[in-house]
Amino acid sequence: MTGHDDLPVAARTRQLEERLIAAGLTSDDEIDEFLTRLYTKASPVNGARMVARAWTDPRYRDLLLSDGDAGAAEMGFGDLTYGLRVVPNTGSAHNVIVCTLCSCYPVSLLGPSPGWYKSFAYRSRTVREPRAVLAEFGLALPPDTGITVWDSTSEARYMVLPARPDGTGELAEDDLAALVTRNGLIGTALL
Repeated sequence: MTGHDDLPVAARTRQLEERLIAAGLTSDDEIDEFLTRLYTKASPVNGARMVARAWTDPRYRDLLLSDGDAGAAEMGFGDLTYGLRVVPNTGSAHNVIVCTLCSCYPVSLLGPSPGWYKSFAYRSRTVREPRAVLAEFGLALPPDTGITVWDSTSEARYMVLPARPDGTGELAEDDLAALVTRNGLIGTALL
């Protein structure tokens, strides 16, 4: 590994990789192949396509909300499972995603996580004062809108199903997907 060997996270990651290799559970080539496959396909467009389908297909919406991994698999994103849970925003309820321990995140569906998602400030403050953090993103929710903060883990990752924007009833699924942003899928923006 080159470039970041001196950084604590990179060093810890490499130590874990070396332990897995020493135990015969994987190889450097297998790790590289997995990461290449993951990052080649990883994009917020994947999550956006899932949202657009949920907006237009009630059966798919029900599946996505009851079993996120099955919903991802139906759309062709089932090669990686996350214990995905999809939480819907409504007119009275808003959801936001955080990982307080590190930066667990459904990369294949939302693309690489933004730097702010990994920051200590976001991870700690979102739980304590979600309304203030959302306001810093430019999202001022009405006082009567309930906010639920979902804490991702290695066993359960979350994605927000944003509320469908008004005036989009005639749009095709591809056009709807184009409206969905990564921040909308995390819950730090409305669409």
